[in-house]
Amino acid sequence: MELTYTRYLMNSLPKRVQESNKGTYGRVAVVGGKKGMSGAGYLAAKAAYRTGCGLVSILCPEANRVIYQMQLPEAVLRVYPDEGAEEEWLKDALAGSSAIALGPGLGKSENALNLVKWALSSASMPIVLDADGLNLLAEHPELWPSVPFGSIITPHPAEMARLLSCPVEAVTADIPGTALSFAADHGVVCVLKSHRTAVSDGNRLLINNSGNSGMATGGSGDVLSGIIASLTAQGMEPYNAACLGVYLHGLAGDEAAARLGEHAMIASDIIDALPSVLKTAEGI
Repeated sequence: MELTYTRYLMNSLPKRVQESNKGTYGRVAVVGGKKGMSGAGYLAAKAAYRTGCGLVSILCPEANRVIYQMQLPEAVLRVYPDEGAEEEWLKDALAGSSAIALGPGLGKSENALNLVKWALSSASMPIVLDADGLNLLAEHPELWPSVPFGSIITPHPAEMARLLSCPVEAVTADIPGTALSFAADHGVVCVLKSHRTAVSDGNRLLINNSGNSGMATGGSGDVLSGIIASLTAQGMEPYNAACLGVYLHGLAGDEAAARLGEHAMIASDIIDALPSVLKTAEGI
């Protein structure tokens, strides 16, 4: 069944309760941000916080420790050596997490491959796979059996083409159909990004109707990963979290465009617009 997301469905946003603490609203672990790419992890982590989760940890190389501490002091840092992360360290760092955003700015080094491999094999919580997490899966398809059922993938058309080993044109020719069939074949929720993003779990299909061309900017996808991971950490079922996350992401982009224009937008403007979008949702 195909649906188009509309504003009234924002009432699925997880509710806040007065008697609560940070643990009530879930814990997101962001695994990404290699040396020179800290921005991707930062955007995902800040977006997760702005969407309401209680605690965000960033798993990062030592080279990015000071950068993250200055950019986002609210985050908990789990630091590994620039090369040579260990499996037991990763399992300990992920313990207690409610959701994982795996891949933003992670790179494709041997260290990155090991982090993806260990996270997939040991995770007992939902995973949002994006960016280099997907690129590593495309290069190492033997990892697919380790991807937990119901995980959320967020490819753009070029990343989906790599996963399918097909031309990008074959993906863009049928965005909804590609998302539906890939989700059904792999047991995942597929968020196939486009000017009208398609979300499918293999049975249900949503075509998003929010967003604009100003969101075609570096880091926008990292923001989306953080939003979806946050909603999942707060207890939403993965498909519903993906649908609401895509819609909120687009609404925040629309609000940023109304204020700044589509030419001038950058990814952090989407995060800055999230509070007012979510405040409106709280009143529904």
